[in-house]
Amino acid sequence: MSDALNLFTIGFTKKSAQQFFELLIQSGVKRIVDTRLNNSSQLAGFAKQKDLEYFLKSLGGIEYVHILDFAPTKEILHDYKKKQIDWETYEAQFNHLIAQRSIEKQISPKLLDRACLLCSEAKPHHCHRRLVAEYLQKNLSDSIKIHHLQ
Repeated sequence: MSDALNLFTIGFTKKSAQQFFELLIQSGVKRIVDTRLNNSSQLAGFAKQKDLEYFLKSLGGIEYVHILDFAPTKEILHDYKKKQIDWETYEAQFNHLIAQRSIEKQISPKLLDRACLLCSEAKPHHCHRRLVAEYLQKNLSDSIKIHHLQ
């Protein structure tokens, strides 16, 4: 199983900065792949792009990358947040979107190994980061092992 790529996911809400950074460091994460549509105005100050990039590098030597094509569109996100669509519809629309974008062509398996997909949702169940991870596992490499940090 040494050929397995370890891909992590994490959300920052309902976590203190200490919990968040310790989870990443203890898990051996080497790179954060930010999947948020808006990475500059979040409730948790430590999760704003510039601050996050600094803390990741300073505390854990962790690289920061923002891939906007891993995020939902404003319309899909708005419709879901305003309860105009349910989770099943959101999931179908988002999966269609990332397939159209061919996101598997935007990152190499090497860059994914020990990377962590980041968004704001506390848990991965109803979160697009899980959908991105599962899509990459299916379309990029079935040797990707997904770990949800909580």
